[in-house]
Amino acid sequence: MPCRHASLMLMQIPGSMQTPGARFDSQSGNGTGSSTRAAECTSRLPSTMTLLEKLNRDGFVLVPKAFTGEQLETLRKATQEVTAFARSGKWPDVRTLPKQFPPWKIDGPNPAAEGIWGVQGLMHPDMPHQAEFIKTYFSEAIISPTLELLQCSKDQLVMELFNLLVRPDHDFELRWHRDDIPATATPTEELERLNKPAFSAQWNLALYEDSSLVVIPGSHLRARTETEQAADPYEKVLPDQLVVDMEPGDIVFYNNNILHRGVYDPKIERMTLHGSAGHVDGAKLRARNVLQHGLRTWIDRLGFEALDEKDRALAEHMRANLVKMGQFAGDVGYSLQG
Repeated sequence: MPCRHASLMLMQIPGSMQTPGARFDSQSGNGTGSSTRAAECTSRLPSTMTLLEKLNRDGFVLVPKAFTGEQLETLRKATQEVTAFARSGKWPDVRTLPKQFPPWKIDGPNPAAEGIWGVQGLMHPDMPHQAEFIKTYFSEAIISPTLELLQCSKDQLVMELFNLLVRPDHDFELRWHRDDIPATATPTEELERLNKPAFSAQWNLALYEDSSLVVIPGSHLRARTETEQAADPYEKVLPDQLVVDMEPGDIVFYNNNILHRGVYDPKIERMTLHGSAGHVDGAKLRARNVLQHGLRTWIDRLGFEALDEKDRALAEHMRANLVKMGQFAGDVGYSLQG
């Protein structure tokens, strides 16, 4: 069946938008407002709500403690080494400061010379600890909720992105945005895209406490309000915004066209895995958002020896669907500027 996020098919449920793992930020975009933790909010949500229903209503949903114990420690060690590798200029594909969107400036002897806020291509064949990252991307903890949210079979999954978001070298924040709808879009243009199926499940997996993601719940269901359109791109507070508080091992799945931003503190450690998977029916719609990250240059060299036979078969199939997407997409350009 086609991939459908409820956010694109159901009306927004009225009432409180407070969600597990989120807090209303009444003071500023960097989390100085009063905090409501997941445990405090759980009783306010209907116990029968599924992940998909929560995603449809709010535009994001938290899966607590998806990774714990040794699994979490292994990923922390791997990401720490990869980040040090990238900061020293030894990994060519990084998110460089102060740029928010691709393409990032990565020429010169040290791509990270002016600071970074992310490391790209965790499944790249030359990436240190690639085996651990591949096992994570294709793990049950990621694939199972992805299937639930996309409402599809494993055969319909498309391999997409897997990157790492890290503590920036100096103060840095992202402007309010939707991942694949430019800020210049009219309300009609916004709704034209928002009314189409999402065709992807995007997620952040926090390896340390992370309160960087700020969202406006329900904004994936509507065009921007006049207040949102008129606001400064880096406005500290917009009506109804929430800071998504994540504990180590938590995963937040979100519609990437929800109105959101990121606020990062260089003094607070951050290692957050950032990935997505898609649905074959959305290949044309998703191509630009995925292929702008340069996967076509190395996807044919990717191997899955780290996986068992069953997971390897899934990985090969998802990779084949990605290759197909690239073959038919042509020159995709970039989703956003800045």
